[in-house]
Amino acid sequence: MEEVIVCAPRSLPRERRAEADENAAKINPQNKEPYGGLARVVPALAAERRPLAVDVKRYWGSGGVKLTVGFLDNPPADLRARILQHMNAWNKTANVQFVESSTDPDVRIARQGGANGGYWSYVGTDVKLIPRNEPTMNLEAFTMQTPDSEFFRVVRHETGHTMGFPHEHMRKQLVDKIDPQKAIQYFRRTQGWSPAEVRAQVLTPLEESSIRGTVLADPKSIMCYQLPGSIMKDGKPIVGGTDIDESDFTFAGLLYPKSS
Repeated sequence: MEEVIVCAPRSLPRERRAEADENAAKINPQNKEPYGGLARVVPALAAERRPLAVDVKRYWGSGGVKLTVGFLDNPPADLRARILQHMNAWNKTANVQFVESSTDPDVRIARQGGANGGYWSYVGTDVKLIPRNEPTMNLEAFTMQTPDSEFFRVVRHETGHTMGFPHEHMRKQLVDKIDPQKAIQYFRRTQGWSPAEVRAQVLTPLEESSIRGTVLADPKSIMCYQLPGSIMKDGKPIVGGTDIDESDFTFAGLLYPKSS
């Protein structure tokens, strides 16, 4: 297995983190509390063993995720509708709604290449602080000819970041399985990444204080990279996610519950 989803979630510069924290608290006052208020808001997390995690300081709140979406390069209507359909797949269990708008949209999707190319999204409430003429998500080179499997794999993954989910493969339980030197060589060969980029994107575990998740990490989550056995200490691959799995749907429904 050599193919991986390469996605680098965007973060605001360090000097804007205080502003981002203030913005997150304005959107969801519970973000000021330890664990983003999740222990109280989602008491089931205390016992829930289904995997996935949320950035506790960028959580949209139990009221759900309701954001408008715009497209910066005016792609054809059928492509816009197809992307929105996959973004709204999370609505199966969660109170999540993405609606297209040409008027000051919250989520702005580009398909650019070059230095700002690839697949990425800002995480959670940070999307509200990005200049209005800049993208909050990038889906490089996506067209109607892009295989349907990539819409499932990439668009749903990037939408997970917009909802506040970090990379599942960067939870300590999974990072500890990776051989650092083999990973550095692998990603340099396949992605052209420097050792520093590999450490940042694959080898540095998320701080436990920055996330609120369940006990076990989910190697099949849509938010998890596919990692080949050749870079794992035990030689066993992390299969990664090609679509939102049952655990993802369950966790999203706990965080953003639909009204009864």
